[in-house]
Amino acid sequence: MTTTVRIPQRLEQTLARYCVETRRSKSEVIIELLEKHFIAEPTLKTPYELACESGFIASIDSLELDENAAENSRATVRAAIARKHGQVPE
Repeated sequence: MTTTVRIPQRLEQTLARYCVETRRSKSEVIIELLEKHFIAEPTLKTPYELACESGFIASIDSLELDENAAENSRATVRAAIARKHGQVPE
């Protein structure tokens, strides 16, 4: 099958130099690179797995919890809501 791909001139020059150095055709090099890419590609991870790996999501066990932190957060939110509505925070 024939496929046409446009590549930047700098990449074309690099590919041409590589082909001369290795005495291989552009087709051979491109096919080899595509095969390596698709064979080496691991199974796709779910967005949840990626978020866990990046640290956006963590389990409760992995966090050091301060018992007062939750109450402090609640108080801060309540005060902000009260100010927004012109009330005196408790």
